[in-house]
Amino acid sequence: MRDFYAGTSPVPLDQADGLRRLFAARRGHLIALAANPHVAFGGVVLDRLAQVLAAGGREVLVVDAGAGAPAPHELSRLDLAAGIERVARRVSYLPARGLPMAHVDTRGSAAGFLDALHDAAPEADVLLVHADAAELARMLTRRAARPLLLGADHPESVKHAYASAKLLARRTGLATFDLLLVAAAQSPRIARIAASLAGCLDGFLQALLCRWAHLDPADDTACEHTALAALLDAQLALGGTAPAPVAGTAVPPAGRAGVADRTRVAWQPACPERARHVGTRTVTRTAAAPLHP
Repeated sequence: MRDFYAGTSPVPLDQADGLRRLFAARRGHLIALAANPHVAFGGVVLDRLAQVLAAGGREVLVVDAGAGAPAPHELSRLDLAAGIERVARRVSYLPARGLPMAHVDTRGSAAGFLDALHDAAPEADVLLVHADAAELARMLTRRAARPLLLGADHPESVKHAYASAKLLARRTGLATFDLLLVAAAQSPRIARIAASLAGCLDGFLQALLCRWAHLDPADDTACEHTALAALLDAQLALGGTAPAPVAGTAVPPAGRAGVADRTRVAWQPACPERARHVGTRTVTRTAAAPLHP
């Protein structure tokens, strides 16, 4: 008997699949922010991102579905709109911890959660969804998106950002990412961290880190940061084809694998895929990163 799901051409998931594709572009934009428990000031990060988006004249719904998010309103499981509150001009907020799982279908997809968000807040131009990588992967099964990774200037946060990208790439097939590094303005390692993570993504996942930006949580002038604004504009411009990297914001792939620049770099985050076990010992090699001219 022929397998119903066999075949090389994609089949619609149901009879409404064509209508969803037809009207998807009219339902606003999605920015998928991968949560990172090793990055402090998560609430400040969401506030700054929403601030920049709202400054561009967009209506923003911040959906906080991370493991550390507040518990949702008791009626949110029945009506998402009941849990949405206006927190600033052009910015609304929905605490949504655990809510995506309430919208998982028999295929394991939580894409219906995004549709429900659009229905609950039809005036929103942008959905800024903050969630763990596993939950984002369930939501993005039928969306063209470029996940925004979070990192900081210490190794554990960079390892977690890489792990998030790896999970998303394997479960969704997405192969482009952006990066937001949360660190003090005087940190000397920001560019090197971005370059090293880009090398890991390119070398082991065949994925591309398209853009990255730096955010200092102590700086409340996020709207004036051109790199962050450019990253968010590129996110909103995503369509069927990912835009080409912009000069000055794209990170080139790493240089020769396994060779660390020990003379000019004081510290580099370890790439998880370069750890190999020798007996009971784990030897970790440092990912090489290109030197910017």
